[in-house]
Amino acid sequence: MQIRELSIPDSYEITPKQFGDDRGVFLEWYRFDKLEETIGHPLSLAQANTSVSKRGVVRGIHFADIPPSQAKYVTATHGAVLDYVIDIRVGSPTFGKWDSVLLDDTDRRAIYIAEGLGHCFVALTENATVSYLVTSPFNAGREHGINPLDPEVGLVFPAEAGEPLLSPKDTDAPGLTEAAASGLLPTWEAARAFYDSLNNGK
Repeated sequence: MQIRELSIPDSYEITPKQFGDDRGVFLEWYRFDKLEETIGHPLSLAQANTSVSKRGVVRGIHFADIPPSQAKYVTATHGAVLDYVIDIRVGSPTFGKWDSVLLDDTDRRAIYIAEGLGHCFVALTENATVSYLVTSPFNAGREHGINPLDPEVGLVFPAEAGEPLLSPKDTDAPGLTEAAASGLLPTWEAARAFYDSLNNGK
């Protein structure tokens, strides 16, 4: 597989090598050793999630308190989504910026998103099915969101997604500036300290 760092530090696009024949296709969509070589520590996986979304559904921007927050390894097993990583770490050189990866059942890419980063995707097809490997169990009291339509963040949704469909939770989430002012966001220093602790404890 090929692993490429995105423009947001601590996030990566993973492109697997696919082996196809008249029976179908085989691929490795997750390799703990290859990822460890890249990020400096092994993932301690704690939970696996799957979501199925109608075309146009937007899920996110979601993040969790750090530590321990929640690193994510995400792929699409059916259909297609455009997956976004948003740097919400106050003090980061790329704070407020984002990058994206097309996840679909053709190239079968994945995206790795480190703890403390924001995550969002928009479904480009009907019944887009996304699977996530995560490093911490869901904890409602430590989970937060930023409105994905916040013009300050400026996510660009492809035309094929149609009208964005959001949950009330995401619609009611604060914008980036409001979240920062309220102390809701992680800091660059706290994120780097946590990554260092993971790297030193491997």
